[in-house]
Amino acid sequence: MALSYKTRRRLSLLILLIGLPLYIGAAVFLVSLFDRPGVLLELAIYVGLGILWALPFRAVFRGVGQADPEARDD
Repeated sequence: MALSYKTRRRLSLLILLIGLPLYIGAAVFLVSLFDRPGVLLELAIYVGLGILWALPFRAVFRGVGQADPEARDD
């Protein structure tokens, strides 16, 4: 099922405004459950988690910043 440009745009906004802050909170909470690792290891964990959250949403974010390809040129 292909999503329309308008749907992908709205879904990406929802993901960025609600989903990302929740994911950041969950990542910080999970890291805080363990003893604090070294600075470089902690940085690597956060960078890895930062990349990991975006992988399932690649199709949603692809092309959202460009003009609507379905819009008519008048």
